Amino acid sequence: MHFIAIGRIITPWGAQGKVKVQPETDFPQRFSPGQQIFVNGKPLTILEVSWHHARLILKLSTIDRVEEARQLRGKDIEIPRSHVQPLPEDHYYYFQLIGLEVRTTEGEKLGEIKEIITGESNDVYVVDTARGQVLIPAIEDVVKSVDLERGYMEIEPISGLLELNRKKSG
Repeated sequence: MHFIAIGRIITPWGAQGKVKVQPETDFPQRFSPGQQIFVNGKPLTILEVSWHHARLILKLSTIDRVEEARQLRGKDIEIPRSHVQPLPEDHYYYFQLIGLEVRTTEGEKLGEIKEIITGESNDVYVVDTARGQVLIPAIEDVVKSVDLERGYMEIEPISGLLELNRKKSG
């Protein structure tokens, strides 16, 4: 089973084994009582939820003491990838894009997306090519299509994009 992180346990909270969590999802309803999550591959059920500033306080099944909660510090809270929320058309989770082959509209295979840099105005895809890393802006003028089933992204390089990035990375 493949998992995706939806939060990270920061620290124990109180004496009854509750944990403080930094959510890493756009869908905070995932942290509702009764929901099953996984920590270290172990299934746990969320029993109680409260918010403290921008962080969650969770009471998890089988975690009843501060010592048990302390052992979870720094661990990811995960769900199976098959349980992700559907996104609107032409929107993708990062895990869906990492590893995609990138090719131009002319059919030139550039390489594979290795990383995504989150920017204020747009994300940037870091593509490993035979000539070094290329930075591809995630904008409509450049990204023309994404085919998850076939495993590729098609781009229309704007003037100078590929040459400029290759010079900077080499």
